[in-house]
Amino acid sequence: MNLSTTPPGERLALYYPFHLCHERTLRSLLEEYASVHFRDYMALRVTAMSGTTAYMDRMGDAHPELVASGRIVQGYSVSGPLDAEAITAVNRDLEDDAWRSQFHIALLADRRFQRGLFDLSHGVRIGRSMVPGPAALLRLAEEPRQRRAYSVQELQRLSERQLSLEEGYDYEYALALVKTSASLAYTVRLCLRHGLEAVTDSKAHFRLLQQTLARDQLTLTNRWIPRQGY
Repeated sequence: MNLSTTPPGERLALYYPFHLCHERTLRSLLEEYASVHFRDYMALRVTAMSGTTAYMDRMGDAHPELVASGRIVQGYSVSGPLDAEAITAVNRDLEDDAWRSQFHIALLADRRFQRGLFDLSHGVRIGRSMVPGPAALLRLAEEPRQRRAYSVQELQRLSERQLSLEEGYDYEYALALVKTSASLAYTVRLCLRHGLEAVTDSKAHFRLLQQTLARDQLTLTNRWIPRQGY
């Protein structure tokens, strides 16, 4: 892709919630923003013995000239255990009925949202069992789970012992909630700290962040760039 190294203005964007974006999204962002900022992959540590793993790839790997010119800015670390501020922010989302409803609707209907949380093309380990991906999604998306109380502390409690199959579904759902909310909490933190606009091509994440911003009365530009034809 042939992208200009000359910035179009002074506005700065943080792409969220992922650490990579589609090349066509990148082109759209660079046409509007002086620089586009990317976090590193989020490897979330739930407890000392559990969490998610990280990949070392970065958006700038394929565009070293854009990194050199400052049009792509990367290297924001969002890995490790959540600090107290992030835990509070995540628990606020998980206690918010409107936020939880939007999350559950996206889990039911948004394929891209699903793929960002679960690899459903293969078997999924739930507790001590391997479950086919489609069957696991059906159980995860059961309506009562939307109303169940979850928190960072509940996820940590579930992660510390052997789980039954039903508890395994609760753990996976709780982990999906916490990962989603944490990615948004880091988005807010980075944007406020560095003067960035939050920009995404995921409608589900845009709506979730809008709910967080409105509820917490935070002033932050949040934009959705629709993916058309890709």
